[in-house]
Amino acid sequence: MPIAETDHIWMNGRLIPWKEATVHVLSHALHYGSSVFEGIRCYETHLGPRVFRLTDHIRRMYHAARVYGMEIPYDADILVAAAKEVVRVNNLTSAYVRPIAFKGYGGIGVVGKECPIDVAIAAFPWGAYLGEEGLKNGIDVCVSSWRRVAPGTLPAGLKMGGNYLSSQLISLEAKSRGFAEGIGLSHDGLVSEGAGENIFVVREGRIYTPPAAASILAGITRHTVITLARDMGIEVI
Repeated sequence: MPIAETDHIWMNGRLIPWKEATVHVLSHALHYGSSVFEGIRCYETHLGPRVFRLTDHIRRMYHAARVYGMEIPYDADILVAAAKEVVRVNNLTSAYVRPIAFKGYGGIGVVGKECPIDVAIAAFPWGAYLGEEGLKNGIDVCVSSWRRVAPGTLPAGLKMGGNYLSSQLISLEAKSRGFAEGIGLSHDGLVSEGAGENIFVVREGRIYTPPAAASILAGITRHTVITLARDMGIEVI
């Protein structure tokens, strides 16, 4: 779906106009998928806009960066403050917030150790991921022929740019067959997750969800749902 542009993006320590947030075509991340990012919802509340578990999302991004040997050149507190500032300066009451850190322009080759780590945060309006109609009436999904990555190949639990090629294949196949979304199976044929979503099944008063070992992204929203359900006395398996 098209992006609803806003006025400003935070990039490498300062706010700049949306259209000036550009990168070189030989940036490492464009060729090798070397980026880490988060997708965070900001909700309208009676206290004003509030970004959902912002600090937890930023901490997860830093963890992913460390795994891939990327040293983000800002403290986490700076990115937390920058995300809030981007929402504020763009006069957003609710939004999708996208922080990203990536290897930029400066070298070629798989590792790209000469490349700087660029950081940006954008915020813009974005409704329900699978559409407002899907929230009301549900969606049709299919089980994809593409499997999620096997343990020991890529760290599936990290929100890393290159990991999402798997999600693209699952979603593209589903849409080509007339479905709204695809469900990927783990390498051993068990339910893993959707192309861009964790999966929950409610049955006989219990909630079932695939474990982290099933090559899923152990989502922060997933963790919240599990915590709230257990606080309400609902068994989660």
